[in-house]
Amino acid sequence: MPGSVSVPASADNAAPAAVENPGRSRAALLMAGSCLPVLGAVLIAPVLPKMQDHFASVPGAKTLVPVVLTVPALALALLAPFAGVVVDRLGRKRLLVVATVLYAVFGTAPLWLESLGAIVASRVLVGIVEAAIMTCCTTLIGDYYSGRVRERYLALQTMCASASATAFFVIGGAVGSAGWRAPFWIYAVGLLLAPAMAAALPRPRATPSADEPAAPARPFPVRRLAGICALTVFGAMVFYTVPVEMSYLLDDLGVESSGLIGLATALASAATVAGSIAFTRLPGTPEGRLPALFAVCAAGFLVIGLSGSPALLIAGAVLNCLGTGVLLPSLLTAAMSRLEYADRGRGTGLWTAAFFFGEFVCPLVLIGLDSALGGLATAVGALGVASALVAAGMLSARRLRR
Repeated sequence: MPGSVSVPASADNAAPAAVENPGRSRAALLMAGSCLPVLGAVLIAPVLPKMQDHFASVPGAKTLVPVVLTVPALALALLAPFAGVVVDRLGRKRLLVVATVLYAVFGTAPLWLESLGAIVASRVLVGIVEAAIMTCCTTLIGDYYSGRVRERYLALQTMCASASATAFFVIGGAVGSAGWRAPFWIYAVGLLLAPAMAAALPRPRATPSADEPAAPARPFPVRRLAGICALTVFGAMVFYTVPVEMSYLLDDLGVESSGLIGLATALASAATVAGSIAFTRLPGTPEGRLPALFAVCAAGFLVIGLSGSPALLIAGAVLNCLGTGVLLPSLLTAAMSRLEYADRGRGTGLWTAAFFFGEFVCPLVLIGLDSALGGLATAVGALGVASALVAAGMLSARRLRR
């Protein structure tokens, strides 16, 4: 398998060397680690009303309780670039194991914390360690694999994250029936993953693979990543619009059945997974197909914006999510292709920050568009127009370069 690595006898950042297949168990651990930030984003969403009732007497609770859900994503977006610097200096594996243990400690803290302020603070700490976990897992995929094999694992990372979001939402709701604190126990899974990561993950060594020749020492390539990171901020907004807004869009059309809303969300999630699977089978380069993918996402948004029935809205959401399922691994692969070993931690941290910043601002942008345009569906349609303009702009820029 191309781009694999062997277990060195020395530190994470040791001198170059070549390798053997890292194995499916190691890939499974990296996929599981990549799902931990998703768990933090959706697990407690079903119990927020119960938490709101519990802290009803606390001043500012109406603002602070929703922040418990969203603040890890903001912390992750702000700190992922710094996590990337630490990854490159201290080593990927060591930081991943420590961060996974801390994830369990900080994640379960609300089980015994009584102050809402302290709970919010613990969630900030969760976001910090999530930044380290996500950066380490993605960087290690880049270290262990190259070429088409790397593309497949980056697509699998997206697929696992999308599927786990739906699963964690259901699990959080089921466990939450025992009380609003109960879902926080699930964060203890980090204590199971950390020893497995320590035992099964090899320390990567800075050896370039056959298709990734070594380069002389040079400054970090900020300009090379600036464009793809800016595009990723917008791509993250495109990616998260349907999962975040689907229930509100259906509610605006008079759909009150939680079963139908759940079915629509599941169909959209399945479309994202299908897109991630299709990513590895599509011709051409990941970067070369980005204009077409933004055009597909735009078409889905425009169908949603013009829909007058739940069936048409769901059809638009499925079309959009097919596009986003391919879009996310394409953006990530395009970023990874610009990075060599010495830069990969910092570069992955910047890309991760761009993606989660886009996730954080997505609902804020849609709220602003909703207020300005007089409807959420119209706001989504406007985002579709913006996506189409991005696709057209990329095609024009490509023609000019040629």
